[in-house]
Amino acid sequence: MSTHCFSKLAILLRDSHGDSAKNRSVVLATVIQVQGSVPREVGARMLVWEEGQIWGTIGGGAGEAKVIRAALEVLESGEKQRVQIDLSGVPNREIQGVCGGLMQVWVERWQGAEAIALAQEICDRLQAGQPVTLVTPFAAEQFPYMLRDAANGQSGLLSTSAFSETLQPPPALLIVGAGHVGEQLARVASLIDFQVMVQDDRSEWANPERYPQATRIFTEPIDHALRQLENHTQLYAALVTRGYQYDLEALECLLKRHFPCSYLGMIGSEKRVRQVYQAIAQRGINPSVLSTIYAPIGLDIGALTPEEIAVSIAAELILVRRGGTGRSLSASLREGLGVRVGG
Repeated sequence: MSTHCFSKLAILLRDSHGDSAKNRSVVLATVIQVQGSVPREVGARMLVWEEGQIWGTIGGGAGEAKVIRAALEVLESGEKQRVQIDLSGVPNREIQGVCGGLMQVWVERWQGAEAIALAQEICDRLQAGQPVTLVTPFAAEQFPYMLRDAANGQSGLLSTSAFSETLQPPPALLIVGAGHVGEQLARVASLIDFQVMVQDDRSEWANPERYPQATRIFTEPIDHALRQLENHTQLYAALVTRGYQYDLEALECLLKRHFPCSYLGMIGSEKRVRQVYQAIAQRGINPSVLSTIYAPIGLDIGALTPEEIAVSIAAELILVRRGGTGRSLSASLREGLGVRVGG
C-alpha cells in the first residue's frame, strides 16, 4: 500500500500548508523489524494526525494502540521514537498480544514543505512504475530521503543508524471487460493495492463514472491498448468479457506479450474455457502456454454474485502475488486437534 500511503500523506500535509495557515503535522509509523509470528510485515505503515485520527494499520489491537499513544507524543514534541511491541505472551512482561513474536516500529513526525515534496515525489515515482528507495535515518537532526539510484537500495535493511527500504510500484491489473463483474473487481483490486486499468470497446460501460478507481480506461481494441502497456513488467490480466470471441482476441494478444503476464485469468464455465483453448490451439499458439492461464478464474469459495466473484478473483490475485496456498488457515490446527469442520 505504499502508493496509497504516501499519496494520503501528501494530501494531509498539504491540506493545512500555506503562508497564512498552520502547517499540519502527520506522524508516519513504520514497522522496521519483526521476529516470530506478528500481524504485519516489515514496511507496513500507519499515519496518525491530530486528535488521534489514523490511516492504515500496523496490526491493530493493544500493540497498535501503544504506537498511536507514542505517535501523539511525537506529534507534540517532534522527537522520534522507536516503539517495541511484545506479542510473545511471556508472563511477567508488558505484552500487547499473544501472536508469538516481537515488532519494532519507528515513529516520526513529517511536516512542512520538505516533507510535502518528498511524499509527493515518492507517490509520483511509484505511480509511474518506478521503484523508490527510502532511507529513514535515526539521528534526531536528519530527515528521511530518497536514494537516487534505487537499484542500490535494499528492501527492509535495518542498521544501527537507519532503516532503508526499496518501495516497489503497485502491480497493474488490466480488467478486460467492463461489465458487472469487472466493476466489482475494480473496487476490490483497488483496495488490495493494484493499479486498476480497464479495457472495453463500449464507452457507455468503460468510463470514469463506473470505474473511478481506474488510472487508465481503454475503449480501443485490446491490441491497441496493450501496445501502450508493453513496458509493464508486472501486468496482471483478468478476462471478464461478455463473450467467447472477446476472450479469444484478448488471450491471443496477451500470450504474445514480450513480458509474460504475472497473472492471466479468464472467467467462464469449463465448457467455455475448453472452447477457447481449442480455438487458441488452432491459431498456432503453443498449447503448453495454456497451463499458465487461471481458468475458470478465481478460488472456489462458492461465489455467485458479481461481488462474490470479484472477491474470489481478488483472493487468487493475492495468492499469486504473495505465494499463498489457498488452503483454509484453520485446516492445519483442526487436523492437529482431530477436529472436523462443524464439529
